[in-house]
This record gives sequence, C-alpha cells and structure tokens, in this order.
Amino acid sequence: MTTTQGNLASLSRFVVRAPSWYSSVFFALLLAAAVGVAAFNSRFVLEDAWEGIFYVGFPTVVASVFTPWVDRKLGGKLSRNGSSLLALTCEFVAVAALTGAAVLAFLTPLGQEFVVDALVVALASIFALRLFVLTAVSRHRLPVAAVPASVQTVVAAGLLFVYSGTMRYLEFGGGPIARAFLYRADEAPARIQQLEYIDPGKFAILATVCLVYAGGVWLFVTVIDQPWKRGLGVSVLDFVGGFIGHIAEGTRELENFFEEIGEEALVPVTVMSVRRPGGSEKARFVLPMLHPGPMGDIGGGDLPNRIASEADGLAFPPHATAGHDFNLVTEREVDTVIDAATTAYRRIEYDDAASKSVRVEQGEATLTGQAVGGGAVLVNTFAPEYADDVEYAVGLSAASEARTSGLEEVMLVDAHNCNDGLDSENLGHVVPGSERSFDMIDGAGTVGEHLARASRGPLRVGVAHDETDWTPADGIGPLGVRVAVFEVLDSGESRARQTAAQSDGVEGQRTAYVLVDGNNMEPGVRGTVIDAIEGVDRAEVMTTDTHVVNTVEAENQVGDETDPAALAALVADLVAEAVDDLEPAEVGMESETARVTVFGNDRTEMLASTANAAISMGAPLAAAIIFASLAVSALVFLVASL
Repeated sequence: MTTTQGNLASLSRFVVRAPSWYSSVFFALLLAAAVGVAAFNSRFVLEDAWEGIFYVGFPTVVASVFTPWVDRKLGGKLSRNGSSLLALTCEFVAVAALTGAAVLAFLTPLGQEFVVDALVVALASIFALRLFVLTAVSRHRLPVAAVPASVQTVVAAGLLFVYSGTMRYLEFGGGPIARAFLYRADEAPARIQQLEYIDPGKFAILATVCLVYAGGVWLFVTVIDQPWKRGLGVSVLDFVGGFIGHIAEGTRELENFFEEIGEEALVPVTVMSVRRPGGSEKARFVLPMLHPGPMGDIGGGDLPNRIASEADGLAFPPHATAGHDFNLVTEREVDTVIDAATTAYRRIEYDDAASKSVRVEQGEATLTGQAVGGGAVLVNTFAPEYADDVEYAVGLSAASEARTSGLEEVMLVDAHNCNDGLDSENLGHVVPGSERSFDMIDGAGTVGEHLARASRGPLRVGVAHDETDWTPADGIGPLGVRVAVFEVLDSGESRARQTAAQSDGVEGQRTAYVLVDGNNMEPGVRGTVIDAIEGVDRAEVMTTDTHVVNTVEAENQVGDETDPAALAALVADLVAEAVDDLEPAEVGMESETARVTVFGNDRTEMLASTANAAISMGAPLAAAIIFASLAVSALVFLVASL
C-alpha cells in the first residue's frame, strides 16, 4: 500500500465491536456510583453511591433506553448498543468536565458558580456530540436529529431543575401540588444543596449555548464534507455513519458506502486441485486476483477464510498480485468469487505428472515455479528486500509473459513475505513501469520457458496444517499455518516405482509450499522459517494477506507479535508431517472470470487522500470551532451576569 493508504489503514485499530447495551448501562451506573462516592458527602458511603447513580447515571440510562426509540420514530436507525455506547461516552464527558471544574473551584476563588457554569457547558457539549453522531448514523437533518440528541441533556437539566430548588424562583401561585412534584431541594444531596438554587436563567443560557454548539456542528460538517462531495461524490457522513454502525453493531453500512464509490471489474480466479488418483480431493489452491481488504471483515477482509471453507481438501488461498484498488466493496461479492472458483474447479482435467520446481532470480525478484499438468504455479518474492502489494496490471503482465512459452494456465502468487510495515515512505508497492515490475515480468517469462520444456515425472503430494494457538491479535488468522509438499520423481520412474519409492528409499525432488494466514511478514522471518525446514529441496513461504488481523492495528505482520523461532519450529514440524503424508496424486488447474465490484482504479488512493486530508484538516477545524463556541459561551455567560 502507499503511504496515504497506510494512514487510512491505521483507522483499522478502531474497528472493534461495541459492548452490548446492558454492559454499557452497567458500566455507566458503576462509574456514576464511583463519582457519587467521590463527589457527595452524606453520612453513608452507599448513600453517596446511590446519589451518584441518580444524578449522573440516571440520565445516561434514560438516554440509552429512549434515544433509539425516539430516533426510530423519526425514521432513524440508531441501535440500542450504539445508543448505550454514545450515552456512556457522554457520561465520561460530563464527569471529566465536572471533575476539572471542581478541582479549579477548590484551588482558585472561582467558587461553586464556576462548577454550575461548567455543568451547563458540559451538558451543551453532550448535546453537540450526540447531534453529530445521530446526524451521521441516522442521516437526519440537523433540526430533526436535535430531538433524539437532546434526550440526555434534557433529562439531566430536568433533574437539576427539580432537585436544585429552582422551582422556588417560580412560585407564582403554585400550591402544595406543584411543590410536591416540582420542588425537591430538601431531598437533594448536601453537595447539590450547596449550589444554593440554580438560577432559572442558567437553563436559558443552556438552551442558548446548545444552539451555539449546534451551529458549530453544522459548520464543521459543512466544511469537512466539501472535499468528499467534490472528489468522491459522497458525503463524509456516509463514511462516519457506516464506521460507527460497524463498530457498534457489526453492520454492513460501511460496505454500502464503499459500494457507492466502487467500480465493476473482471478478475481471473485460478484453481489448482490435488486429488488422490480418481478419488477424493487432497488440497485445493484458489487464487482470485483480488486484495483481501480493506480491513477487518469488511468487504473482502476475510476472503481467505471464506474461500477455505468451500474446499473439500485442505485449502490454500495465497495472496494474488492485486492491491487495495481491488478490494471487494461488500462481503456479498465473495459469493461471486466462490461461484467462479467452483465453476473453474468443475472444469479441471487431472494429470498424474508434474515438473520439478525451478527458481529464477531476476533483479530483486525471486520466482519459484513448478509445472502441473498443462499449467504452472509461480510464487514471486522480493525478499530480503521490502515489498508490499503488486499491482493488478503488473501481475497480469507477468502471468501473460509466463504463458508465452506454451503454458495453458498460470497461477501467479505474490508471496507477500517481507515488509517493514508503515515505517518507510516507500512501502514497496510494485507499480507498472517500476524496475521491480520488469524484474518480475522478465523473471516470470524465464520461469515459463524453463517449465514449458521441462520433463514431467510422477507426482506425490503430502499436506499438513495447524490452526495454532495464535490469534488475530498475534498476527495469525483462523487458517493458521498450512503446508503442501510436492514430490516429483524422475520422468523415467514408473507409476509402480513411484508407489514403492518411499519404502525403497528412492526420492525425487521435494518442494514445500508454506502458507501462513497473516498479513505480510517482518523482515527476516521468511529466512528464519526456510532455514528451519528439513527434508525438502526447495521451499517458499507465503501469506494470505488476510485483513482480519488488522482490527488490532494497521500492520500486525507475522513476526511482529509472533515469535519467529516458534513459527519456524512449527513449520518445520508441519513439513515433516507433510513428507510423511506423501502419496500418489493427480493435479489440474483451471481459471474462470468473476464480475465483481471493487474499489476501482485510483479510488483507494482518492479515498485515502480525501480521508487523510479530512482528518488533517478536521482536527484544527474542530479545535477552532470548539474555541469559538467556548468564546461565544463565555460571552453569553458574561451578558447574562450583567
């Protein structure tokens, strides 16, 4: 990926699932109880905790429960989980504001009046934050979104209105009924009673400040939205709403956004199947020329795992020569890819012979190739140099160059096994016209020539796999580590001789293909793994480039959290297991074209550039608007005090 794409990918660290609504509510009440113990001063600790729950937690609970109901009545789609998470976040804002104000009031002559003013600003800030989120999630117009956005602020203000003694200012004939229901100052906690009755004018100030902050939200959204509409023809609120929906509920709204900016593309899907002679499938290599992104399980992020679940034998879904422009926009598109792979699989014609593998070094490119039937599998790596994705056009050109010598099908794999992450300005993207692209194309042509004229011999294949104890947090996806060993005897060996080869101690050339379900590798890990492998003549290590590991951070490469030595030891054991599993096999290869919607040419770069520009511009713009809003708020307080 490019630097701008890397910056966008760093957002993946926020792709987490929000807790369930009842978990958020429980934590909100627990936090409120803790604040009550710290803030109130009654005779009993439990009473302090209860008062904290009532004054701080109760508005949060009401907002959690009623905001989705109000929002959906207005045509919105805020969920209970999202509402609870939003209300809890707003509680943090209120607690932080009150705590800071209380400390300043204690250390300076500002007094209790300053705490009340800080509370007013905090409630208005909560309203502004909720207004922005609800506008993005439910796509209401600002006046409509203001109704559900005001719930938490209105409830908190209502409690203060009733329990702070404000009603005493409004006793214009109100009798005992009004006092009974709307005057509870005597029942308020001691710290609340110290507020000496909140002036009703404070509530007018609160309404005014809320209007000011709503204007700030409108200005912020309007300014930030302009580059998105000009560059991509979509609103930034589509992206924000989809992102919030994904982290809160795991919805596919973010995919809807990607679908709006996507383009249709035709991509080859190549399948190589290995089966026991005339029998069951032993292994299946599936290579769609797509990129498993953009992040997490969004779009094609979980593409390798989905492909693997459809194979009869042990599945190997390595990384293809495609970058982020060829991310699938929705998970639904994966079904189209799987259908194409199934069609190709059904057309495969099997052969019991293969060539020995060859390895060609061309510039910085190292290609390992092996002919199987009428096709060939080629694996390219730039290790030990750093590299990331290979552009779609470069891969197509290299595969075409390999076929010029007479090969019918070519499965060209990007090993994707050596990169220094996002630390460098040049992230190793192999683009058309670069020296590396020509190294790869010329190398593929040379390998194709060797394989086209290479003799074929009887084939034996062994496989092994381990899902491992590592998790996506460790940089390893659900497929774990998989190994396939291809053994080819000399072409003069008969089938009977092949069957007896192991017992007679006669062995041909063995090539090990190692697949790790991860997103690239730390420099040196590939070499460590290959050095640990024994019992084969040649080995190559590949990764799937799965993006399920990127919900932790944008990089999280194999070897970052995983111990390279432990990985090497595991691979060595699996290779030995695969050698023990060697048995006569038939192999065949076929391709099919899938029509899918992907991000599109240059759309990823445009999205990344627009998002990065919005983030870069958004922070100072938000700071300026917040500063201006606070200045106006201070002016409102000043005018009100005159």
